[in-house]
Amino acid sequence: MLRFISPSIIRPLSATKATSVRAFSTAFVSRQAVAGTADEKSYTHIIAETKGKVGLITLNRPKALNALCSDLFTEVNEALRSYDKNENIGAVVITGSKKAFAAGADIKEMKDNTFVDTYTQNFLGHWAEMTEIKKPIIAAVNGYALGGGCELAMMCDIIYAGEKAVFGQPEIKLGIIPGAGGTQRLVKAVGKSKAMEMILAGNINLNATEALSLGLVSKVVPADDLVEEALKTAGIIAEMSQPSVQMAKELINKSFEIPLSAGLRWERVLFQTLFGTADQKEGMNAFAEKRAATFTNK
Repeated sequence: MLRFISPSIIRPLSATKATSVRAFSTAFVSRQAVAGTADEKSYTHIIAETKGKVGLITLNRPKALNALCSDLFTEVNEALRSYDKNENIGAVVITGSKKAFAAGADIKEMKDNTFVDTYTQNFLGHWAEMTEIKKPIIAAVNGYALGGGCELAMMCDIIYAGEKAVFGQPEIKLGIIPGAGGTQRLVKAVGKSKAMEMILAGNINLNATEALSLGLVSKVVPADDLVEEALKTAGIIAEMSQPSVQMAKELINKSFEIPLSAGLRWERVLFQTLFGTADQKEGMNAFAEKRAATFTNK
């Protein structure tokens, strides 16, 4: 198992040893990639892969700019649930194409819906299933992330943006409003005034730099490097103790829903709980011994 080790605790290697380590690492990663693809399912609207300990989902409706039809979202949820159950996966990256992460929900699919249709069938309700995934999800956004595409990105735990990414909620121009979290998550990310402007006017979009300055995204990187950068961070997260990672994710997300006093109390209890894990002993012993920790997720 590969580990991310701090340079400060690695002893210098001779040129020969370093070459051997690089050769071994390359071969190991190659074997892991091959092994990870053995039971991957073929989908119609997405591509699901494993990259070491990271699941990678690529939205794949290029002719429709990755418009989010119901079948696509059903496939995303299915892939996410599969990764969530896979003990060898510690994090997931969702991305689209360079032109569009997702340009919105599929208007052709919904234009003839009636109130009875949307209400009784709980239209868009299944989108929220991805927020129940325990493992961290990183959205790697290139190009357009509009309407449902912006909402999909905000359902993820971390957003990385390519330099030409564009975020917006233009639903008002269709005679509707955001229906998958836009009015709720956007205001928490960019503030009330900017969220009001974007949603009510419908034509006020954020470029990558603006999204970064407002806190909607964590990092802006060149488009060609975006997925690699997201996979790198996801790989680091996947190497951490998974009970700790999943507890931290849950606490951060719940901080938007519960009072501060309740959040602090819950945080303290889970902090104390982790002292009952083998990973806590390993992590602290490794720190004291100046070596990299080897977590077993127990």
